[in-house]
Amino acid sequence: MSENVVHLHKNTDPAPEPDTVTTLTVVPEPTPAPPVPLWVRSGHAIRTAVTHETTRTTARALARHTLYVAGGARIAAKRTWDGRTASRYERMFRAAEATGNHEMAAEWEERGQHFREARHRRRMDLLHSPLDAAKGIAVGAGMGIGSLVALGIVMAIATKDVTQVVTPLMATIEFINLLIAIVQVVWGPALAIGPFLALLALWAVGSRQQAAPAWALPDNARSSEGEPITPSIVVKALRDLGVPALRNAIKEMGDAGASMLGPIRIAGCGVEVDVTLPSGVSTIEVQNRRRKLAENLTRHEHEVFITIPTAARTVRLWVADSGALDEPIGPSPLMTDETMTADYAKGRAPWGQDLRGDAAAISLYQRHLLITGLSNQGKTAALRALALWLALDRSVEFWVGDLKGVGDWAMFDQLASRFVQGPTDDHVIEVTEMVEDAVAEMNRRIQEPPGSTFPLLVVIVDEAQVAFMCPAKDEAKRPYGGAKANSLYFMGVRKIHNQGRAVNVLMWQGTQDPTNENLPKLVREGAHTRASLALGTESQARMALGDKAVDGGAAPNLLRPGLDRGTLVVASDGIAVPAGQASITVRTHYISTEDAVEIANRAKAMRDGVTTLRAVDRGQERDPLADVAAVLGDAKRSHTQDILKRLAILDEDAYGDWSFIDLKRVLEAAGIEPYKSHGRMVVRADDVTRTLTDRGTDGSASAF
Repeated sequence: MSENVVHLHKNTDPAPEPDTVTTLTVVPEPTPAPPVPLWVRSGHAIRTAVTHETTRTTARALARHTLYVAGGARIAAKRTWDGRTASRYERMFRAAEATGNHEMAAEWEERGQHFREARHRRRMDLLHSPLDAAKGIAVGAGMGIGSLVALGIVMAIATKDVTQVVTPLMATIEFINLLIAIVQVVWGPALAIGPFLALLALWAVGSRQQAAPAWALPDNARSSEGEPITPSIVVKALRDLGVPALRNAIKEMGDAGASMLGPIRIAGCGVEVDVTLPSGVSTIEVQNRRRKLAENLTRHEHEVFITIPTAARTVRLWVADSGALDEPIGPSPLMTDETMTADYAKGRAPWGQDLRGDAAAISLYQRHLLITGLSNQGKTAALRALALWLALDRSVEFWVGDLKGVGDWAMFDQLASRFVQGPTDDHVIEVTEMVEDAVAEMNRRIQEPPGSTFPLLVVIVDEAQVAFMCPAKDEAKRPYGGAKANSLYFMGVRKIHNQGRAVNVLMWQGTQDPTNENLPKLVREGAHTRASLALGTESQARMALGDKAVDGGAAPNLLRPGLDRGTLVVASDGIAVPAGQASITVRTHYISTEDAVEIANRAKAMRDGVTTLRAVDRGQERDPLADVAAVLGDAKRSHTQDILKRLAILDEDAYGDWSFIDLKRVLEAAGIEPYKSHGRMVVRADDVTRTLTDRGTDGSASAF
């Protein structure tokens, strides 16, 4: 207990004043901190030493090498037991029986019976072997001694020395004595070293098989990221999948659970193996545990795919090499083969590769198309790649509406008959009018006689969500956007979906981040080919691909945004989908804008020339002959029916009601006479151009 110390402060002046007072000040002494007990300091030091990484590493190493010996002894004992007994045949018999393969089970049962019979014969032979061995030793010894004596007699005769008779026999005895001496010298050290050699052999076996718990293994052994797929790894992954019936069946099979597996085959950037499931285990139970199976195989979920082959009660596992799906695939055949052409009716567009590395080609014949996904995942590039291939069929006509408006579709200028580019409400109005004109063309074709054939007209709208979300209305207060019965764009798309494919009028749309507002249900379900890039949620995946595809395993929401750019999950009957699956994953070829321009130029060179029509001011004064020249474009001649159709597209108000008589009146007034070619009336572009040139020289013009 501390004590207070009293300090006296006196005035030290030689002559203190009478009223000077001596002051007493009490200053408390600071209380010292109690000392830390020795046992506490020792405990901290011990805990630090025990938990130090070096200590833990050393303890793990000591435990690991000790357990290697125990594990090696267990493995050696099991191998010896398998070699001496019929347990191996019993395991294989139970494994075949568990998988329902009764023919193989009977074969293993027969092999086991043969093994038991051979073992019985060996054991019976052992009963007679001592007597036989004794007889053999006696006979051998007698013959040996006789041979040595005979050799000695020959030597004695040759040397005329009778003592040579026993020389071979004595030499043999001395040699045996030498061997005994060597054994006596070596026996002691061998007894001392033998156990250590046996332990070393067991340690080698255990080390080679990694026969120690995972916590005792070194870090590089415990990290199995990207390890090769082997039968034992697949069996362990299935055993730990959480399906009781599967776990129990594998447990009964023992190590022979690999009998469930077919050959492990290299398939593209991964491996493929068929697994025949035991009785009582459904394929859906394995499919529903894809993530857990992938983790058991030391892979990410997107690196394992489960499909159903034609064989009953079988699942096919495709496991990617670790990180292989992050590597790009090769260039598109559209870029490498400059002579490639397309066939809309019979051909297939080269879109990319499936996960096995096989080419993924898709048929576009009479199929409406919808591609969706998050922003900046490759939607436009994937949609444009199909259009570029189809453009190599010179009979196909394109109407393109690009509601992004940044030039991704600029190469279709002079390739598409109609082209709208821009993100504003005015551009949405133009795209909606384009879709309505496609409906009118569809209705015209439907009115043609049965059996008539028509060239393909593809209406492409990229960033279609802009159209669905447009708030603009027409003069009758009908909205251009939305999903109501009076929504103009929505109803135009629905009409094409309903009847367009029958007369080769197709609707292709690209949209992003789907919701019920920007991608109505009726529009989603009207597409025959539905493809999705990476999405955020499962509900979006169902909007993009439909419930059937998602319930069957399609999971674009599991694709990694950015890392899986250009990877599509496709639900369509136009592409080869594995048996039992409702979708397929395709890694698309990337075609840059520069390469797309080159491919589009090849497509333009195959055609006579296409005049791309854009929106015009409805109130402007029309010059019919100049408009005829405009719609003719670079073509040398054109059918009058095509000219009328393009004039109507150019200005519906001015030319929508025109017939051949109206066109003929304008041409004859200008001194131009249409003529027949192969039974159809045509107009020469040179005649129209020459007339306009002459008219410009004399200053005359005709307004409409």
